[in-house]
Amino acid sequence: MQLIGVALAALASLAASESLRRLDTSLTILANNDLQASDSTEAVILTDAKLYKDAPGVCAKLGEELWRPAPRKGSGRRDTATLAFSDYLKYEGRANASSNFWAASSSSSNAVDISGRYNRGPANARLPGLCTNSAPFSTGSSQDTGSRWQISLDVNNQTLTGFRDRLSFRFLGIRYASQPQRFTYSTPFKGCGEAASALEYGSQCAQGADTGTEDCLFLNVWTPYLPNPNSAPAKGTLRPVAFWIHGGAFTGGTANDATFDGGNMASRGDMVVVAINYRLSTLGFLALQDGKTNGNFGLADQITALEWVRDNIHNFGGDKDRVTIFGQSAGAASVRALLASPRAEGKFSSAIMLSNLGGINYGTTYSRYYTIDEEVAVAANPILAATNCTHAPSHVDCLRSLPAHTLTQLSNPARFLVVDGTYLTTRELPLTGPRSPVNLMMGITRDDGAPFLSFPHNTTNQSAYLASQGFSVPPAHLFPVIPATGNQTLDLYTSSSRLATDGIFRCIDQATTHAGVNSGRFPSIYYYEFNRTYQTTGWPGTDVCEPRATNSHPQGDPLNTSYLRCHSGELYYVFGNLHRQGRPMRDAGDLPFEQFVLDSFVAFMRRGDPNPDRGYLRARGYGNTLALVERAGTEWRPSTRARKTVRILDWPRSVDSGFREVEQCLALGLGLDYYEKK
Repeated sequence: MQLIGVALAALASLAASESLRRLDTSLTILANNDLQASDSTEAVILTDAKLYKDAPGVCAKLGEELWRPAPRKGSGRRDTATLAFSDYLKYEGRANASSNFWAASSSSSNAVDISGRYNRGPANARLPGLCTNSAPFSTGSSQDTGSRWQISLDVNNQTLTGFRDRLSFRFLGIRYASQPQRFTYSTPFKGCGEAASALEYGSQCAQGADTGTEDCLFLNVWTPYLPNPNSAPAKGTLRPVAFWIHGGAFTGGTANDATFDGGNMASRGDMVVVAINYRLSTLGFLALQDGKTNGNFGLADQITALEWVRDNIHNFGGDKDRVTIFGQSAGAASVRALLASPRAEGKFSSAIMLSNLGGINYGTTYSRYYTIDEEVAVAANPILAATNCTHAPSHVDCLRSLPAHTLTQLSNPARFLVVDGTYLTTRELPLTGPRSPVNLMMGITRDDGAPFLSFPHNTTNQSAYLASQGFSVPPAHLFPVIPATGNQTLDLYTSSSRLATDGIFRCIDQATTHAGVNSGRFPSIYYYEFNRTYQTTGWPGTDVCEPRATNSHPQGDPLNTSYLRCHSGELYYVFGNLHRQGRPMRDAGDLPFEQFVLDSFVAFMRRGDPNPDRGYLRARGYGNTLALVERAGTEWRPSTRARKTVRILDWPRSVDSGFREVEQCLALGLGLDYYEKK
């Protein structure tokens, strides 16, 4: 009975939502989003041009009313107002000097022009309307999906009901593929005319001992703009699309993680953000020697999601021809694999790899792919033995008969990309050959490798410690243990983190950049290194990744105390979610740096160049980012054949540098010419 009640409540909620097709208008949320989610944040909903008699009704069906602009401060006149979004509307070409908008009426006016002057709109004029947006801010732990905020769209032969908050429209848990038979490839989902809720996240993919399910191929969409479904949207009105692939070692993670909430990026960047689930662990990556079970099922899911996006993202205001795939850690390895995959070709225009792994030790297989025979020896055979399937007539049928979590909780899961001949046909990303049309950006955090080492509690011997972590002893003069703190184990850990960062992250990425631009495969690559980070809550759970607290900075002083800039420490900044996640600002730099980082990544997604356009910054009122751009003095330059450049992202100033640790990388067998020698 309880389940029936929940189902009836969901149906009632869907019935109460407003259909965009019936409204017969596009909707654009305009907000002055400083990433602080303040109640003073002004936000309006812009509608299509209509007669004045119809404008209040459109707002009312959204649970809103016509917006009343506040009188301009200091004007001394009652006929002037602050139209906070006018500069951006003009910058985007959606308004000009003669534009007027329906607004809340007074005794003598019912319209406001682009300069903020009140006037009486002609009775027969068709003007865009400005509705209030009183929807609350969503947070990392709370989202108000009440019927007042809901909106329904016809998408993919379904009617999807999502909702809005103060900053964006949110459609969560959209099915992009039906659950495929275990160890087969997914295909894009097509609806059958049904109503479907997009108010809550879908199931995450099965992982660990008891988390998630196999019916998990869902994605989430955040957008500031919904086009009118009764007419084809003009190409120029469609927004760029950011397509997020989560990390988690190919064994864990989900698009539902609030760290990756796309609302702030969508709002502040005026773009559409998509985040996807894909199959993980043995369920996503097992390959067998049966000629059919060829692995890469999770990678194939990512391509299926890209196909869904190309077919449907215009309904959410997104441009299928301006899709940037981006991911971090195993998500970055996924981006690299998609760059190499014949099946993904033409499905995206730009790519960002955040902290891609490769090189030596733990990182190798993320950038160099096993053959199926190698994967079988390393993973499949131990899995078959652990599940008593080794001598079964059909290995795959035996594994299909087991509960999903029996497979995902094995200590040695299949988590490897393989050369299957269809989704991946080369051992590594090709860095020679025809010029790729894809814009590329990539980088690391300064001490990315630190969390991949165990802290040396019981030894100060470098050789013994490194051997315990799976590393050979490097040349002492290149990786010296410097007594910087007087704490011998901490100093050993710090110096070893340098080795892990070089060997797993920095060297292979710098070699990729070097080869990619030297061969002309990629005309330019923007490469970066974060020198300020804010560690994600709960991982890796070590205080060496956090700056030390002081009397003046009780949350930590990232400017004046030492700390390691660890793996995942850039994510809150990239998505602009410090406040949304309830994280305090540690000093005067966290907020402007967060704004600058988000704006820089968005700039790359918008036009293939991470240098934010100054006209765009002025039009949107992004003064903090504009100040940091001007303080840098020079633009972030891409690497070229003649100049290999890394942008050091920091506050109060970001600067360009040459490639780092070049001698150390060479000693590790990962020199700049690593790929050119192959």
